[in-house]
Amino acid sequence: MDAVRLIRATREALRSGGTERELMAEAWQVQALTEAVGSHLALHGAPELRTPGFSVCEAGGRACGATGPPGVASGPLRASLLTDVREPAGTLRELRELLSELGMALVSVACAAESETEYWQCIEAVDAADESKDRVGVLLRAVEARQREGA
Repeated sequence: MDAVRLIRATREALRSGGTERELMAEAWQVQALTEAVGSHLALHGAPELRTPGFSVCEAGGRACGATGPPGVASGPLRASLLTDVREPAGTLRELRELLSELGMALVSVACAAESETEYWQCIEAVDAADESKDRVGVLLRAVEARQREGA
């Protein structure tokens, strides 16, 4: 499945998540998708995209560890359905926007957290989403530079 379709499906799931646990499960899905997109571009993209692609992959993988596996059933891992990144720049813009939305949703949950543990778990997930978003931005700039050069 194309990355943009997966990103949009993940965005819908994120928006429909209700509880703190459901949101954390969706955070895990977002970061797994981030890892998969970065890996795909690093392995199948131009040579100059390898380093920033693996950087995105690494950030997404670390973030999956930070949010931990979901404590509630979140369905199948959407990232495992990724088969193609048809338009890298557009995909990365969509992914960056999804990571921004995730960060905002996590801040809302952190503000309403009932325990210090929940609060800090959300804050760590916010930091992880922000780091992933920054790395997606670096990869996006590399893709756009390649497009400007006509390659």
